[in-house]
Amino acid sequence: MKLMIASDIHGSAYYCRKVIEAFDIEKPDRLVLLGDLLYHGPRNDLPKEYEPKKVIEMLNNIADKLLCVRGNCEAEVDQMVLAFPVMADYAYIVADGLNIFATHGHVFNNDNLPKLQKGDILLHGHTHVPADIKFENYRYINPGSVSIPKEGSAHSYLIMENGIFTFKSLE
Repeated sequence: MKLMIASDIHGSAYYCRKVIEAFDIEKPDRLVLLGDLLYHGPRNDLPKEYEPKKVIEMLNNIADKLLCVRGNCEAEVDQMVLAFPVMADYAYIVADGLNIFATHGHVFNNDNLPKLQKGDILLHGHTHVPADIKFENYRYINPGSVSIPKEGSAHSYLIMENGIFTFKSLE
C-alpha cells in the first residue's frame, strides 16, 4: 500500500493545490490528512492564498481518496461543508505490516501517549516540524506542515510505501 501523508493545510489554497498536484504525481492509494485543514488558527499568520472555500472545493473533489483526522482548528461547522469525515480524534491504519496510530497531535502526542504496543507508530502533525524518532517502544513520525512550516523546515509531506517513510518537499 502507498500512502501520502500531509498535515496543517490551514486554509491555504496555494498549498492545498500543491498537495493535490503531488498526489497526482505520487499516485498513492490514499491521502492521509492529519488535521487543521481550513482555519489558520490564532497563533499563525495567514498562509499563502488563504482561501478556505477553495480548499473545501479541492478536497471535496478527492473525498473518496481521503482519510482524515480532526485537528485543533477543526470545528463541527467544517464537517458541514466537507464531503468526508474530519471529526475523529484518531485513526488506526494497518498497512505493510505496520500499526499506525494517526492523529493530529494536540490530544495524543509524545507527552500523552495513546495505548501503543511495542513497534507501533505514532503519526501526528500539529507542531509543523518534521520528525522521525525511534523510542524504545514506538516510533514517532511527523510530516511537518504543508503551509506553515516551523523551525526552518520545508513545506513537507510524507510518502509511506512498502513500510518505508520518505519525506518530500512541495517546493
